[in-house]
Amino acid sequence: MSRVVHFEIQADDVERAKAFYGAAFDWSFEDYGPVTGSTYWGITTGPEDQPGINGGLLQRPAPTPGPGQGTNAFVCTVEVGDYDETERRILEAGGQVALPKMALTGMAWQGYYLDTEGNTFGIHQPDPEAK
Repeated sequence: MSRVVHFEIQADDVERAKAFYGAAFDWSFEDYGPVTGSTYWGITTGPEDQPGINGGLLQRPAPTPGPGQGTNAFVCTVEVGDYDETERRILEAGGQVALPKMALTGMAWQGYYLDTEGNTFGIHQPDPEAK
């Protein structure tokens, strides 16, 4: 069985994307540009002793698809401890609601957002009482 072990986020404005993800999720960034030979920031999403994956942030190599075109990214979902607080932070950081909070009955709260670069991502708060 294969598992996702890394993700990449493409951005039109890398610094703006770093500011967004740092503000929304407290992610940190390390410059891997000297190793890759191009703009590339390693993303640390949390402590190594907790479940989760880390990723990378890079300059978008092609234009973002326009409205009505398909998604050009692998959509990742972020597990959060407090859905409403996280949504507040996302919106304050410049994100937008793509699909509002919904109950995955008996399992969790789920919703989808657009970051400052137009990328879609999800947030997920486990809650067996969700309905």
